[in-house]
Amino acid sequence: MSNVETINGASSDEPRVTSPERVAWWHWHRRLYDWVVHFADTKHGERALFFLSFAESSFFPVPPDVLLAPLALGAPKKWFRFAFACSIASVLGGILGYCIGMFLWSLIGQWAYAHLGAIGLTEANFAKFQGWYDKYDFWIVFTCGFTPLPYKVCTISAGVAEINFLGFLIASTASRSARFFLVAGLMGWKGEKIRPFIEKYFNWFSLAFVALLIGGFLVIKWLH
Repeated sequence: MSNVETINGASSDEPRVTSPERVAWWHWHRRLYDWVVHFADTKHGERALFFLSFAESSFFPVPPDVLLAPLALGAPKKWFRFAFACSIASVLGGILGYCIGMFLWSLIGQWAYAHLGAIGLTEANFAKFQGWYDKYDFWIVFTCGFTPLPYKVCTISAGVAEINFLGFLIASTASRSARFFLVAGLMGWKGEKIRPFIEKYFNWFSLAFVALLIGGFLVIKWLH
């Protein structure tokens, strides 16, 4: 069954997402995909993307790519708007993370280490980031912003380390924009052509995404 149909039987410039097919309850990742895709046909998609991207940069565990890609896939002509909103929100969230690290971490750090270690906020990770900042500064922020390395750990630890804010802002803006414009641009460019392929092999893509996310945390654990 096609996921795109015309509106009221007439052709439309924008793809319209139909009701998703019934999916087994244990395929939670596929159900999440079907749920987020419908935002491309509502007025709430951009707002949800903005909030998710903002939150992920400082405290939320789910990266915005999981919403950005389906939104851009569902409405390819809006890919630039989605990427722009995602980038701006992520940079603003990164600034919040930096401020948390600089002004609040001395008060909440021990609580975070005790309760938020699962999303990478551990004392060991912060110590490693501190060592990296001493050597690489700008490039650590850029690498975290573009790769699956946990960006929230980067933004908060950058504030704790009190690295140069202007350099942090430039690195965050460049890396997050490059990442999100790449993801959304690919969906906008080849969205309808690759949609059947993505949906056919969605479970495998999900596993690969989770592996990359876990890999980001492992890189922090193993690198010195």
